[in-house]
Amino acid sequence: MENSETEKIDKLDHQILEIISKNARIPFKDVAEACGVSRAAIHQRVQRLIESKVIIGSGYHINPKMLGYNTCTYIGIKLERGSMYKDVVPQLEKIPEIVEIHYTTGPYTMLIKLYARDNEHLMELVNSKIQEIHGVTETETLMSLRTSLKRELPV
Repeated sequence: MENSETEKIDKLDHQILEIISKNARIPFKDVAEACGVSRAAIHQRVQRLIESKVIIGSGYHINPKMLGYNTCTYIGIKLERGSMYKDVVPQLEKIPEIVEIHYTTGPYTMLIKLYARDNEHLMELVNSKIQEIHGVTETETLMSLRTSLKRELPV
């Protein structure tokens, strides 16, 4: 975010962001009460924060394990050439189990996060889908044993 963007966020915006980042389903009337302003003011502020892309999403977080996806995995991908990234991303996007794709520095061209039902499903995804994409030369799979922390940045 550029400095001009951060300057547009005042104390009330910070207060609103702090409250809704902890509970996105909190009613605006409760946010208004906590901030000492009207519900209309909160609605207007949140709408402006969305339009200015300070808030980039909202919704429910689904527990993958409850849907049978027991394996969370990060995969480092090396490409023939870094410039192939733009061609590889659309192919990875076709794999619904992939939930994040990052273009990275360091030993890998890309880092992806995916969920698999089990090790057999993971092997199928890696061997039959990811490694078959034109330009992918190498993958390294890192399995997450437990998520110990997941949070938003402090406001």
